[in-house]
This record gives sequence, C-alpha cells and structure tokens, in this order.
Amino acid sequence: MGVLAQQVVAAIQSVVGDTKAGLHEPKFTSSEYRLVQNCLDSTMVSSVGEYVERFEENLAEYTGSPYVVAMSSGTAALHIALLVAGVGPDDEVLVPALSFVATANAVVYCGAIPHFIDSDTTTLGMDPGRLRDYLVETTETQKGRCVNRVTGRTVRALVPMHTYGHPLLIDEILEIGKEFNLTIIEDAAEALGSTASGKHMGTFGDAGILSFNGNKIITTGGGGALLTGDRKLASRARHLSTTAKIPHKWKYIHDEVGFNYRMPNLNAAIGCAQLTKLSVFVERKRELYLEYKSAFSTVSGVRIFEEPEGCRSNYWLQTLILDESFEDEIDEILEETNRCGYMTRPAWTPLHKLKPYETCPKMRLEVSESLARRIINLPSSPGLMRQ
Repeated sequence: MGVLAQQVVAAIQSVVGDTKAGLHEPKFTSSEYRLVQNCLDSTMVSSVGEYVERFEENLAEYTGSPYVVAMSSGTAALHIALLVAGVGPDDEVLVPALSFVATANAVVYCGAIPHFIDSDTTTLGMDPGRLRDYLVETTETQKGRCVNRVTGRTVRALVPMHTYGHPLLIDEILEIGKEFNLTIIEDAAEALGSTASGKHMGTFGDAGILSFNGNKIITTGGGGALLTGDRKLASRARHLSTTAKIPHKWKYIHDEVGFNYRMPNLNAAIGCAQLTKLSVFVERKRELYLEYKSAFSTVSGVRIFEEPEGCRSNYWLQTLILDESFEDEIDEILEETNRCGYMTRPAWTPLHKLKPYETCPKMRLEVSESLARRIINLPSSPGLMRQ
C-alpha cells in the first residue's frame, strides 16, 4: 500500500472507527415503523392518502417553497419540471458535465439535447463567469430566444446542480438566466437542508427538484419532489404527474399524455418521519465534516471540500480532493479504503464521456475532467463518528 493510501485509510479510521462504513446509509427509528404500519393498516398505500399531502405540507414549511409536488423520484420531478417549463423536442438545455446521469437523462426524456457546461473549483457546480462568456461567444438572441449559432437550436433552459449538497453561485446563475432568457430549473437533488443567504436551495429558480433516494440525507425509499413559487406551474406538474387524469369520483378521463409519477402514500409515510430528523442529520453531517477536516489536516496532497462562502451546506457526501500531482493514486486509494471496509467512491464519469452523450454540444470542460480524476467521496452517514 502506498503512503498516501495508508494515510487516507488511517484518517478515515480515526473518524469512524474500526467498523465497516457505507457511503451513505439511511437511519430509521420507531417513528418510521409506526407511520408505515399506520399506512398499511389504512390500505391506502398508493398515490392517494394522508401522508402524501402531509409530506408535501411539511416539506413546503421546511424549504419555504410555496408549492411542493411529491413524486416517485428526483428524476421524475426533473422531467416534469422541464416539461412544464416549456422544454420540448430539439431544444437545448444547459447542464453540468459533472453530475449524475439523471440530470441529462431528464432532458432527453423531453426530446431535448443536453449541452454540457464546465465546473467552478470553489463550488463544484457550474462556473457562471465562464458560462456567461461562452454564451456571449456561441449564442445570439432571435425574437426573444437564446439560439445556438452553431446548431441553430433554441437554448431553452439552464439546470444548475448543487454538487454533493454544496450550493453553487446561484445569484450569478439567475442573472445569466435573465440576460439570456433562460428558464432556471435547479437540480437540488442532493441539497435538502442546504441554504444560500438563508434561502433553501431549489427555491431560487423557476422550479427546483429534490431527491429522497435511499442514499440521500433523508429518504422515502424512492422519491422526489418539485418545488416552485408558480401556482400554475405547480398545478400543471401535479396534473401531468398524475397521468393527466381529470378529477372525478369514478370516471377515468385523461386530457393529455401524462405520467404515473406521483409518490406513493407508503413512501410518503417514511418521509414524514424522516423530515422530523432532518435538522439533526444536517448538524451531525456538519460535525462529521469538521472531524474529517481535522483528520486530514496533516495529510499532504489532499483536502476536504468546504462549503462555499455565504452558504450553509448539508455536506451530503463528504468530499476529498486530491492535488493534481497525486491524481494518479486515486485508484489505489479507492481500492485500499474499500478493502478495509470503508466505502469510498469516485466522482461520476463526466456526462460528455458517456456513450449516449458523446456527440452533444459542450464548452471546454477541463475543470470538470480534472475534478473527476481527483474526487473521492468518503463515508458520510450522519451517525458515523466514533463515540
């Protein structure tokens, strides 16, 4: 084992102890079991039931979003958000190259084309300065539309993603949206509990989405939500995600092609219990960050990523970044940490390098590619610290 790999293993061990540690494991107590049992007893386990409505109300209160629509996944929520925002066939949508594949997939579900944007090293999200320069260089305004000069397609929307829960430079992104007439759909799938200037991520743009997958800071098993301050957009999202069924006591009338995307009541019951613990989870993960920061402070060639200035991050996944001179050691570090029972993972493969997206338009992506070679996510469950 190389010296750096040994030091990384020792640093993780000093924080979490000798027991095996997953990347991000959910934590359940009696409250989840009780609400799930109540839901089962009611027999209302699908998309109709009291817990769906309660979960939406509680989530709206926590995030400050006027309207919340609970859905079956974060991907489903992003798909619907793009659709109701007017994204359609042959549009281009600006998305980060460094993101989970669902960000690009949801664009394609609309018949649109992902257009990949580079990252900022201070936030891991989109670099707004370089993005603006790129749009000035490559697009023009035609009848109020932002048009790609090379492809001739309308650039319809911008999807900033808050990487590993860390807020990006959202105010600058919003200004770019106004300047170039772009709809802003925040991919806040990983950022529940994160804020910028005291405002919750996912509530800055025209709409935002959250994920409650099993590995997120709270989970509903599988699930997501759309957040928006636009009543009409929320109403249409709710309609489309409920198979576009016109409400009626017994008749099945659907006025357009819809989607079976609503969150089941059974999942929402878990979510209601999980939400009561969210503030505690965030605090524990912020404490875990401080423990990792201290543990790695004497390890040369690496750093723990810290929340951007003016923001409060949920630290969903603790992120170790190797110096460029040590990037060739990433595979050995991943091998050794996992061999020792500490689940670590690299960043996602940049989206423009995936087979379905190799021919999509893109700007220069040297920062995203560099970060992908140097990021390691550490065990990040909220209850991990050595007692």
